Amino acid sequence: MLNVHNEVGRLRKVMLHRPGGELLNLSPQNLEPLLFDDIPFLEVAQAEHDAFAQMLRDEGVEVIYVEDLLAEALKSRPPLRHQFIDDFVRESGLAGAEVIRAVTERLNAIEDVGELVDKAICGVRRDELDLGGAALELADLVGTAQSGNPDLVIDPLPNLYFTRDTFTIVGEGVNINRMYSENRQRETLLAQYVFTYHPKLRRTPVWYRRSSPYHLEGGDFLNLSKHIVAVGISQRTQSAAIDMLAKNIFWSGDVENPIEQVYALLIPDTRAMMHLDTVLTQVDVDAFLVHPGILGTLETFSVTRGARSGSLCVQYVDEPLERVLGRAIGCGSVRLIRCGGDDPIAAAREQWNDGSNTLAVSPGRVFVYQRNSVTNEILYREGFELLQIPSAELSRGRGGPHCMSMPFVRDEL
Repeated sequence: MLNVHNEVGRLRKVMLHRPGGELLNLSPQNLEPLLFDDIPFLEVAQAEHDAFAQMLRDEGVEVIYVEDLLAEALKSRPPLRHQFIDDFVRESGLAGAEVIRAVTERLNAIEDVGELVDKAICGVRRDELDLGGAALELADLVGTAQSGNPDLVIDPLPNLYFTRDTFTIVGEGVNINRMYSENRQRETLLAQYVFTYHPKLRRTPVWYRRSSPYHLEGGDFLNLSKHIVAVGISQRTQSAAIDMLAKNIFWSGDVENPIEQVYALLIPDTRAMMHLDTVLTQVDVDAFLVHPGILGTLETFSVTRGARSGSLCVQYVDEPLERVLGRAIGCGSVRLIRCGGDDPIAAAREQWNDGSNTLAVSPGRVFVYQRNSVTNEILYREGFELLQIPSAELSRGRGGPHCMSMPFVRDEL
């Protein structure tokens, strides 16, 4: 069911999440801890996302949704519903015994599995709970959601529509990532249930697990070829996580993995450049869109198997980025197309609005945000076919078409 060995082969199947009521539980009090800079207008964000999904379908891509996969997994075995509720409540940071009881009771009262999944994503408000007349503990009275909003007991998962981050399809296997933000770690619980219990996915090889001690996020991952991947060392992915991932891939025992080399790309540790795919995405077999702010500053390391079982060989690569990428995809060198062109203000503005964050549906045919007009005009002049997504509200979450999509199947190049 899974096959992703590159970034630009014709896209056949992709996973999305349609933003929903979780955005209605964003407020000025919890924006920063929930990694938002502003509150998207839900109705418009949904319309924009629906347009994105329909444009994908019009390209012949099968669109599936993470919420549907989770609901199907929970339906596959009756006891899983209560097990999921227990796990979800346990990971929600609740302390007061009465609040834990009330939340568990509230979730167990939801009979429809799809509605239960939606509620887990949307979060739980204090005014939804029946705390009864029991003598409350201090943690019941004072304790709040992890974000600090006193009106919420469990935070929403507003970042879930960036499906690239939580888990990553690598070849025919998956990374179930350890997220940088404590709140986003609950997103990976959804992924764990999907890949542990979904009838069509439960035998998927897992290269990285959410229980790992180091942060790794999917926005830092690029499948360059069947044998080579690139991973960003960024604000949200640690170098130690790449070591652990490489060991799992290279020394995976009975599970075959064709990857022979990992390029680790060190990018600035800033909010504006939180992931590798916010500054670099592939748009054709021989072309990448790049934020000019990383050129000349990015450092590259090559990670391969070491001489001893379980060991690695790490080497600094003192070569320009275009040569490193060209060698990885087998074409000698590649074109680096600058987001915003030579205008530093346009480059910074459009990179902030995910001008560098694109999704190729096939070589040279690329999804972009409509709002990044300078970069889009450059791509047009370079001969690319652009599929422009309306993006006034989706972009407020600081993620573009690449962030919002998790390919499940791509054609080989």
